[in-house]
Amino acid sequence: MNILGLNKTTLLDYPNRVACTIFLGGCNLRCPFCHNKDIVLVSDCIETYSQDEIFSFLKKRSGILTGVCITGGEPTLHSDLPDLIAAIRQLGYKVKLDTNGSNPAMLASLIADGLIDYCAMDIKNCPEKYDMSVSFSASPTPAVYDFEDIRQSAALLLSQPCGGKNGFSYEFRTTLVKELHEEADLYAICQWIAGANAYYLQPYVESDGVFCKSFHAHDEDTLAHFERLCQNYIPNTHLRGI
Repeated sequence: MNILGLNKTTLLDYPNRVACTIFLGGCNLRCPFCHNKDIVLVSDCIETYSQDEIFSFLKKRSGILTGVCITGGEPTLHSDLPDLIAAIRQLGYKVKLDTNGSNPAMLASLIADGLIDYCAMDIKNCPEKYDMSVSFSASPTPAVYDFEDIRQSAALLLSQPCGGKNGFSYEFRTTLVKELHEEADLYAICQWIAGANAYYLQPYVESDGVFCKSFHAHDEDTLAHFERLCQNYIPNTHLRGI
């Protein structure tokens, strides 16, 4: 397992918890607006961490931190992810998983086994525009992406009774890019995931780590309009990162 990053303290990544964030390398998507290019590509320039180093840190911070967010890249590409999470939970931590939804079988297993307490799934775009939103290519015609895995993962989360006996919760989130997302796209997304527990809209932010530096954020008025539109279908919709 490639552990390519550790954010030792965050108040943002895990709602209502003081947490740390572990970054796992590798991803099966190439979203052109992704800001974790080096992690996605498992670049040699990134410092790696051993599991012993991670667990030594977690033991020292027990009682200070209460949650661990596992992100990437795409964590569910790692077959030993359940073992990692189980070991973290044995230390008393709650675990949040960030995923692109491309491995519904792994996600279903993690939920069924009670290994994750919170899941944040990225919704890259409306179904009709997923191809162009998950492929970074010089070709004007992006490769066709099999959307079925994404649909299955979203349906799985939508079927979960949040706040039940197991305390599991989830959110969907979309990074909004001016060149990729229009009002009609947000309307289509909301029809798809209507009734979701929570939906967060976050503006694109330029950074040195993005694949393609030709994108822009919507202005604040447009973002606020999108928020109001989505609240008609998912009342618990909020802007994040403004």
